[in-house]
Amino acid sequence: MKIVLIGYGKMGKEIERITLSRGHQVVAKIDIDNPNDLQKLTKQDVDVAIEFSNPQSAYANIITCIEKQIPVVCGTTGWLEKKQEVEELTRKNDATFFYASNYSIGVNLFFALNKYLAKLMAPHAQYEIYTNEIHHTEKKDSPSGTAITIAEGIIEAYLNKDVWVNNQIPQANEVAIWSQRESTKPGTHTVKYISKVDQIEITHEAFSREGFALGAVIAAEWLKDKKGVLGMGDMLKLG
Repeated sequence: MKIVLIGYGKMGKEIERITLSRGHQVVAKIDIDNPNDLQKLTKQDVDVAIEFSNPQSAYANIITCIEKQIPVVCGTTGWLEKKQEVEELTRKNDATFFYASNYSIGVNLFFALNKYLAKLMAPHAQYEIYTNEIHHTEKKDSPSGTAITIAEGIIEAYLNKDVWVNNQIPQANEVAIWSQRESTKPGTHTVKYISKVDQIEITHEAFSREGFALGAVIAAEWLKDKKGVLGMGDMLKLG
């Protein structure tokens, strides 16, 4: 496959390493130094774009890919207030947009486990809900997209929960996300249900960026010849 990398920081470099190791070609690397080079590419030049840039650039990068009919795999978070607009444009243009807040296979299995546990716990009002995320200090958005996905998975199961809050004591209708930033920590996410008599806890801890990068490349491979708005649930058949 011919792949363009949009964003060439630490994650972009890890994606490049895995892309090449799996026999694919990196035809272009778009970063802060050459953002206009994306405009020069056509769908004949590229099979898929992998977009891991920053919240300020992601929306424009994605729109460019959609308008050029270049399938795009996006892992940038912090811009999601415009995600619905991107999805509508994808459908209108019969284009291809794949988004995940986290491309780790393990994290996406964790998302499914989180939803299932929330359904089990919802009838038991004696348990307080606690979610926590720890990431490296270079992470620009807080809470992380992964933490938001976890909180939204919990909210789906609770009739009395309708919003998440970050680093503040929650009201009865809120799910709290407690965010920490520590040195080079790739990412740890924890969900706890705490009562007066016991505690239930699930945790996913990433040891490196490799799992995220590998998942993004696998998504790019899976995306071949597909159209529409897609995500990890579609690829992993999580329902």
